[in-house]
Amino acid sequence: MFVPATPPLEIVIRGTVMYLVLYTLLRVVVKRETGTTSVADLLVIVLIADAAQNGMAGDYTSITEGALLVFVIIGWSFALDAIAYRWPKAARLIRPRPLLLVRDGQILHRNMRRELISEDELLGRLREHGIDDLSKVREVRIESDGRLSILTRESDRR
Repeated sequence: MFVPATPPLEIVIRGTVMYLVLYTLLRVVVKRETGTTSVADLLVIVLIADAAQNGMAGDYTSITEGALLVFVIIGWSFALDAIAYRWPKAARLIRPRPLLLVRDGQILHRNMRRELISEDELLGRLREHGIDDLSKVREVRIESDGRLSILTRESDRR
């Protein structure tokens, strides 16, 4: 139960490769969500985890192998955050830059399409922040974590 049947180096390599492949796939394809996790998003995450499990671990059966794999995954998550913190050039690759969605009350449809955000979704998110009129908005950016940063014309007067 505690004696690994798979060589630890193989587990580290499998975990590393699968983590980086999934990270790249999610960073490039999904890129940014709109700051919320829906049931569909959660389902996708669970299915990805299940599909990746065999590629990461092979047929591990010991607790030691499972724990090692968890450490590898958490280690890569920490390492990428540390790299992004220490080297700004690397941060641009690891974390997407904020993207402008609205400038001076005008929706930038090209950027909205790029992030697959509909106008209705954007307007709904603005209403959640108490904004019901686009003419009151100086700019809206979608941040790397999917949240919206909103600057209104009233904030310019302060």
